[in-house]
Amino acid sequence: MAASNVKLAFFSSLLLFFLINPSQSLSSHNIYLERQASILVSVRQSFESYDPSFDSWNVSNYPLLCSWTGIQCDDKNRSVVAIDISNSNISGTLSPAITELRSLVNLSLQGNSFSDGFPREIHRLIRLQFLNISNNLFSGQLDWEFSQLKELQVLDGYNNNLNGTLPLGVTQLAKLKHLDFGGNYFQGTIPPSYGSMQQLNYLSLKGNDLRGLIPRELGNLTNLEQLYLGYYNEFDGGIPPEFGKLINLVHLDLANCSLRGLIPPELGNLNKLDTLFLQTNELTGPIPPELGNLSSIKSLDLSNNALTGDIPLEFSGLHRLTLLNLFLNKLHGQIPHFIAELPELEVLKLWHNNFTGVIPAKLGENGRLIELDLSSNKLTGLVPKSLCLGKKLQILILRINFLFGPLPDDLGHCDSLRRVRLGQNYLTGSIPSGFLYLPELSLMELQNNYLSEQVPQQTGKIPSKLEQMNLADNHLSGPLPASIGNFSDLQMLLLSGNRFTGEIPPQIGQLKNVLTLDMSRNNLSGNIPSEIGDCPTLTYLDLSQNQLSGPIPVHITQIHILNYLNISWNHLNQSLPKEIGSMKSLTSADFSHNNFSGSIPEFGQYSFFNSTSFIGNPQLCGSYLNPCNYSSMSPLQLHDQNSSRSQVHGKFKLLFALGLLVCSLVFAALAIIKTRKIRRNSNSWKLTAFQKLGFGSEDILECIKENNIIGRGGAGTVYRGLMATGEPVAVKKLLGISKGSSHDNGLSAEVQTLGQIRHRNIVRLLAFCSNKESNLLVYEYMPNGSLGEVLHGKRGGFLKWDTRLKIAIEAAKGLCYLHHDCSPLIIHRDVKSNNILLNSDFEAHVADFGLAKFLRDTGNSECMSAIAGSYGYIAPEYAYTLKVDEKSDVYSFGVVLLELITGRRPVGDFGEEGLDIVQWTKTQTKSSKEGVVKILDQRLTDIPLIEAMQVFFVAMLCVQEQSVERPTMREVVQMLAQAKQPNTFHME
Repeated sequence: MAASNVKLAFFSSLLLFFLINPSQSLSSHNIYLERQASILVSVRQSFESYDPSFDSWNVSNYPLLCSWTGIQCDDKNRSVVAIDISNSNISGTLSPAITELRSLVNLSLQGNSFSDGFPREIHRLIRLQFLNISNNLFSGQLDWEFSQLKELQVLDGYNNNLNGTLPLGVTQLAKLKHLDFGGNYFQGTIPPSYGSMQQLNYLSLKGNDLRGLIPRELGNLTNLEQLYLGYYNEFDGGIPPEFGKLINLVHLDLANCSLRGLIPPELGNLNKLDTLFLQTNELTGPIPPELGNLSSIKSLDLSNNALTGDIPLEFSGLHRLTLLNLFLNKLHGQIPHFIAELPELEVLKLWHNNFTGVIPAKLGENGRLIELDLSSNKLTGLVPKSLCLGKKLQILILRINFLFGPLPDDLGHCDSLRRVRLGQNYLTGSIPSGFLYLPELSLMELQNNYLSEQVPQQTGKIPSKLEQMNLADNHLSGPLPASIGNFSDLQMLLLSGNRFTGEIPPQIGQLKNVLTLDMSRNNLSGNIPSEIGDCPTLTYLDLSQNQLSGPIPVHITQIHILNYLNISWNHLNQSLPKEIGSMKSLTSADFSHNNFSGSIPEFGQYSFFNSTSFIGNPQLCGSYLNPCNYSSMSPLQLHDQNSSRSQVHGKFKLLFALGLLVCSLVFAALAIIKTRKIRRNSNSWKLTAFQKLGFGSEDILECIKENNIIGRGGAGTVYRGLMATGEPVAVKKLLGISKGSSHDNGLSAEVQTLGQIRHRNIVRLLAFCSNKESNLLVYEYMPNGSLGEVLHGKRGGFLKWDTRLKIAIEAAKGLCYLHHDCSPLIIHRDVKSNNILLNSDFEAHVADFGLAKFLRDTGNSECMSAIAGSYGYIAPEYAYTLKVDEKSDVYSFGVVLLELITGRRPVGDFGEEGLDIVQWTKTQTKSSKEGVVKILDQRLTDIPLIEAMQVFFVAMLCVQEQSVERPTMREVVQMLAQAKQPNTFHME
């Protein structure tokens, strides 16, 4: 009995142990979970904004910690081992508390707006293997204790505001495989010790401000698979031959980093390489035949250098090659026939070289060709028949060569084609049936050839995407097809300089999007169709030098944005419609050499024309010509004359009434402004910082004083301020946009985007300060002011040529970044010399980008001028379409280049009223590069003429009247970089 009692007591004690111990374990476990939850809540509290899903980060919800947004725990003890909060719309700072989560293995923060420095306590996370902070706003130096992070394998800091020199401590990370410091502001040189990180398979240092030589020690990284060192670094010297030892390299990108010298033949040893990008450097000499040993190469880009010689025969073995870019070099010889036999070739761009001979006849027979650009060479012979054999060809550009013969009929069935540019050759024969009506076609250029016969009629109605068609200066004949009206998206139609006959088809009125219509220098007859008045977007109409007859249709005055009208040298008759005087957009008109009669109306737009607009009409009279003899006029003509005069008197009455109304509105506006100023002090200010700041909103507001003003413009007033830290800043107070009002137009959201833009040639937006009434933008201060001030102000003439060229290249790089490296692209809208600012080293920084579109609804006339630019800089198409795109920026930049070349202002320096720098330059130089000597700034001395001619050539490309003819900013950068000769930039 006693024994049984002992057993019972033993089992009871054992049962009690198992019941009590788990509860103790559970209690300890809950404390651990709650502690981790408290840490994460502390981290979230440092966020200024975040995705609503992070509301789950709440201490009261700690039992579900492992299911919180972005959190992952291990299965054993529920420790937080991974935090992935990438792309979560988070702004603010990252709390050092995050380093208390000692079990962290993975920390992914990419794609947010974290600012200020990254916590130096990161070394506490000794188990960390993966750290991704890319695409944020982290700033400062990486002075971490890297030696503690012994497990780290991936360190990705791409696209932040990190600065200082490249950290040496990373070389202590023995397990590091992936290192990305690209897209920051690191300076100095690449440490040779970076060549000791033997485990690296990925290294990117692109897009910084690195200088000096590329260390040959990087050739020791034999496990490296991807290496990126280009894009805005400016290295001395060339490519280290030791890179030939990187036998595992798959991707080598050294583009756009000022490399010089020869391409090392040792690169031919990299038989695993599938991508080699060396474009936009200053490489010279021949292409090494050893590159023909790159048996795995798929993409080879050597464009925009100064390479000479021909294409090596050894390239015939590059059977995997899909892209070959050799454009903008000095290559010569024939295009080898084996190029056509490369089985995988999709993109071939060899433009702007000195290639001669014929285009390989079999090009395209591989069935894979997508893009072909051989323009601006000296090629002869026929256009190959097989270019679109695979039905994949999208871009065909062969312009400015010596090609002859007919166009292949098969091109009329190439439904994949989008852009065709075959102008300025010697092509003959007819236009292939269907060629103009391809379903994906947006651009067709066949101008300046010897094409003949009729323009083919469309059979059936297939929707067209064609926007621009240029058939000018050929031998085309016969009537214009009625199917021309099917081009519903057409914006430009150029048919001048042909032999077209018959009447203009009334279907022309179906072109609801056409901007430019030029049918001059043909044999067209009959009346001008009134249906032209149904083209609401038409801005340029030229019907001169034809056989047209009859009156000017009054319906043409329904085109409210028509700017240019030329109907000279025809057989038009009757009186000039008085309604044309009411076409306020019409600034240029030519009615000369016709059979018009009666008096010239003397009101409205007619008062802006001169005698040359009316000469050659014997029966026409008026103030510009012979005085009118009213006794000999018909009753109808007298009625028209009296009607014009009464309209003049009525116009003065209307102007007087409008003046009174405007004055009333001004007084009302002043009263509203005064009321708002009184209320302003009661509104709280919110400061949004885009990097670590040593000042607050009070310091910024202290700058807004009259004696601090350093500039005024369409966007607002600029003040210079000195912060308590001693840091100078520029504060722009925006005009007419109030936060949260109907005028905000998304400014707050857009400023968040602008604040993340980081580029060495773009003025950095430091902060955004706002309340309900005002918006203040805080920028880094540029002590040397604007380029416009230096060129045209009291400091004019101080810039030497080499400094001007340097500024041009740097400003182009800034705009190129906005157009090509931002997603979505950013259109500046107000490119001008006053918006290119200069730091203490006269380095150019593009300013005021992205603001103009928010001024549209302010009602402020001064602001309205900034929507599409400033007078003298605005692309011609804007005046008629009220639309801007990146090519509008390119035009404005071309004007800036002309300012740099001539030292003249865009307007006002040319004597004749209304003449601008573009028109003056074309008149003086006949658009010839050699004519640049006539317009060079006389204050400059010892100018390298070759450089000046190249910059002038680029400027004239930029200010082409048709936007499609202008280069992209990426091409502008390439061409300007090619103009620069090795020298030192300095001030006079």
